[in-house]
Amino acid sequence: MITLHHLNNSRSQRILWMLEELGVEYEIKRYQRDDQTNLAPESLKKVHQLGKSPVITDGEVTVAESGAIIDYLGRKYSESSLIPHADTEAYRQYTYWLHFAEGTLMPPMVAKLVFDKVRQNAKPFFVKMIANKIADKVMDGYYGVNLVANLKYVDQYLAENEWFAGDTLSGADVQMSFPLEAMASRNVAGEYPNIAAYVKRIHARPAYQQGLSRGGHYDYA
Repeated sequence: MITLHHLNNSRSQRILWMLEELGVEYEIKRYQRDDQTNLAPESLKKVHQLGKSPVITDGEVTVAESGAIIDYLGRKYSESSLIPHADTEAYRQYTYWLHFAEGTLMPPMVAKLVFDKVRQNAKPFFVKMIANKIADKVMDGYYGVNLVANLKYVDQYLAENEWFAGDTLSGADVQMSFPLEAMASRNVAGEYPNIAAYVKRIHARPAYQQGLSRGGHYDYA
């Protein structure tokens, strides 16, 4: 039996979606973020040393990291096209987007989140002024430019493709869902209409809705 160690309001929501698309039996062990730090509880370290979610256990096998979990589940349990056939263009796209999501798209997004919090929380006034200048310089000079370029690239790709790897849904779509949902939730969807349409498309899937009902509150749905 697969167990998803599910942290509320986190990346593990996309693993719930993957499991529902696969139609396999699984159970959920729930973990709640710390009210003060917003971090995962120490109890998750009993499952994986880093104590982060998502992580699954499948018998004696433990798998962490969203991309690794999606690939593992797809290879072991998929009888459909959730992983395209090897040595095809769809498979190359699947591999690319599986890594792009966390390797390229998420770092500048996380940086923006961090610097936004710096701006909000810096005190007193003169400290806030300095913090804002530092945050603006870093974002304008590096992270902000890369984030815009990444989103334009994704939006253009989705203008020409319904899914990220081939003509049907794949694990690459599951992996890409989290960063694109996060961006859409921050009211930038109007700038990237194809990303907005894509997010609506995946949210309409019955398997996504079923995973959402099992996972609990999720800010980005």
